Amino acid sequence: MGKPANNTGLRRLINATRFSWLGLCAAARHEAAFRQELAATFVIVPLALWLGHTGFERALLLAVWLSVLIVELLNSGIEAVVDRFGGEHHELSGRAKDIGSAAVLVALLNAAVVWALVLWN
Repeated sequence: MGKPANNTGLRRLINATRFSWLGLCAAARHEAAFRQELAATFVIVPLALWLGHTGFERALLLAVWLSVLIVELLNSGIEAVVDRFGGEHHELSGRAKDIGSAAVLVALLNAAVVWALVLWN
């Protein structure tokens, strides 16, 4: 995929936004885990806004959940690249996928701990 000519300024911003939107749509369409976390977002965001007592608490509750979505998107990207370059089993491919999955798990655990600490206080 080559870089388009005159891709500067406002045109670059428009293209970047469009490609980002396409990436979100692709994740929602092809990644079950992302769809599940996206569905949970519709419950978690209102809960964060309702249960957080201060602006800082609300921001923290939202930020840790958004970090889960971000890590899931990165993990999905890693998995797509690994699948693209080899369908056969390879130790490094499996390791890359496992590490990406572990990153999602750590993000989920982080979110759970932060939510527990904020709500317990």
